[in-house]
Amino acid sequence: MKLKLTSMKYFKLITLFLLCAFASIPVFSQEKEQEETDVIEDFEGEEALAQAAQNPVGDLISVPLQNNTNFGFGPYDRTQNVLNIQPVIPISLGSDWNLITRTIFPVITQPDFFSENGSTTGLGDVNFTAFVSPAKPGKFIWGAGPAIILPTATDETLGSGKWSAGPSVVGLTIQGPWVAGLLVSQVWSFAGQSDRGDVSFFLAQYFVNYNMDHGWYLVSAPIITSNWEASSGNQWIVPFGAGAGKIFRIGKQPINFNTQAFYNAVKPDFGPDWQWRVQLQFMFPK
Repeated sequence: MKLKLTSMKYFKLITLFLLCAFASIPVFSQEKEQEETDVIEDFEGEEALAQAAQNPVGDLISVPLQNNTNFGFGPYDRTQNVLNIQPVIPISLGSDWNLITRTIFPVITQPDFFSENGSTTGLGDVNFTAFVSPAKPGKFIWGAGPAIILPTATDETLGSGKWSAGPSVVGLTIQGPWVAGLLVSQVWSFAGQSDRGDVSFFLAQYFVNYNMDHGWYLVSAPIITSNWEASSGNQWIVPFGAGAGKIFRIGKQPINFNTQAFYNAVKPDFGPDWQWRVQLQFMFPK
C-alpha cells in the first residue's frame, strides 16, 4: 500500500497530537486548603501508578501508544517510523495466578531502501505475548509465557511472511523509588510463505526507572535485538540511551507519558544510527 504521506509528516502529526493533549489538561480552582489536600492525594496515587505502569506483568489494564522514529536508515540515511499500539489486558486465573496479555499492532512507515524518495505505510506483523505471573509476588516479580508473531503485514516489505513463536520471560524488582528488570524473548519461524527467509529473532530489553515526586521519573529501556539469520556483523542492534516521563491526568483519566533517545552503538551496515521514542499510555486501574 503506497501512500504520499512521508515519514517526517507522519512524525509531525504525532508530535502535534501530543502537544494538543498536554495543552488540554484541565485546571480547576478550589479553596486553598482543600486544593493542597487533593494535590497530596493525587501525587501519592501518581507514584503508585508510575510503578504499576513500569511493571510489564502488573495487574493493570492499559493502552500504550509507542512511537519509534529511526534516523539514518538505509544507504540514503532516511527516516523510518514505527507506531506500536499495544493494549495490555490482565486476566485472573484464580487467587494465585494472573495471565498478562500484550498484543502489539505496529503501524510502519518504511522508506524505499534503494531510493531517496517513496515509502510504504501499513500494518506490520502482529506480536502477541502472554505472561503467566503470580498474583501476589514477593520482592522478585516474574512472568513467563509464549511469544507469537502473526504474518499480518499489509505489504511484504513490512513483515516476514512467516508464523513465528518461542518463549518469553521477564523478571523485575521494585526497591523504593527504583524499578529495574529484564525482558527476554526468542522466536523461530515454523510456517508461512515458502519463498520467504526463515526467522530466528532474539530480543532483550532491560529497564531501569527512578521515580521522583509528583509523578516524574527517569527511565532507560533500550531494546537489544539480534537477527540470527543475517550475515555476520549484521545481526545485532545494541542501543544506549535514556529519557524522562511523568504521570498526569486529563480529568480523572491517568496517563503515563515518557520520551527517550537512543544511540545504536552496534548496528547492521544500513541500520539506523539513532532512535527517538515517544510513548503515551492510557491506564485503567481497577
